[in-house]
Amino acid sequence: MKAMILAAGLGKRMRPLTLDTPKPLLKIAGIPLIEYHIRRLVDAGFNEIVINHAWLGDKIEAYLGTGERFGADISYSREDAPLETAGGIRKALPLLVSSDDESFLVVNGDVFTNYPFAQLASQASCAPHVVLVNNPEHNPAGDFFVNRGKLDLVEGEKLTFSGVSVLPASMFAPLELGAKHALGPILRSCTAKGLVSAERYDGFWADIGTPERLKYVDTLVREHKINGF
Repeated sequence: MKAMILAAGLGKRMRPLTLDTPKPLLKIAGIPLIEYHIRRLVDAGFNEIVINHAWLGDKIEAYLGTGERFGADISYSREDAPLETAGGIRKALPLLVSSDDESFLVVNGDVFTNYPFAQLASQASCAPHVVLVNNPEHNPAGDFFVNRGKLDLVEGEKLTFSGVSVLPASMFAPLELGAKHALGPILRSCTAKGLVSAERYDGFWADIGTPERLKYVDTLVREHKINGF
């Protein structure tokens, strides 16, 4: 199964840090956010990685290259302007789809987590699977209900989408190529049909959405309160 790191955001909430540095290259304990993902994915057996980018994407390519030094084979999906999550995945589909797998792992480039990606290797099916976490302070209402191992729109425990998932190509193939498409409405449509399986992760997870959160996680890693690698 291939993996995709979503790295095409403009990083507006992180300014001025992202005026000349793309958000995925902001550093935690001296290491770019995106490098943590790549090393963890490779350690979990996902060495074919697709990265989409838009804002300052040439800097991402310059830093990561082909991925050889990480033991990865990295391909890039370049966007002239961000296409949102589902639109970016739609554009990258030719790089993600293989004859062996109907699905691929997706992880947001602006989260920091020690989630064990190897657990998702068995989720290569035609149905979407998402990882959820406890609701953080910045998202107290959560995103989705979880009911008996599936996403639910009505009842269950309300949790926050972690940005980690395994998604089938069939979810995105019908979308207009090159147009903006959000992932949320597509997930909700699949949820209404009872198609989305879910798991809860109680380990470390943080959305690096503000300079304050970046500094907080940087401190935790430097003080060895959470696992860096």
